[in-house]
Amino acid sequence: MPVRMTPQVAIDLARQAIWIALLVSAPVLVAGMVVGLMIGLLQALTQVQEQTIAFVPKIVAMVLVLSLILPWLITRMVEYSQGLISNIPGTL
Repeated sequence: MPVRMTPQVAIDLARQAIWIALLVSAPVLVAGMVVGLMIGLLQALTQVQEQTIAFVPKIVAMVLVLSLILPWLITRMVEYSQGLISNIPGTL
């Protein structure tokens, strides 16, 4: 029995999309936040207030984390996309 596109189904799809987006972006954002916090603490202790000092380590950490979690990230996105695409005939 197909499920029709009701407001509740649309809300559930949006909620699931937001959850996947948060889940996929969280590791990179957390890595940037942790490195930024450490650099900020180091800058406060040494009284060196240069903006570019914090930028490069954050970018390097975020790219490193992204490269490490890329297989997991792609798996999550493919699972979500397959589930979404396979349910299209039932929701139309």
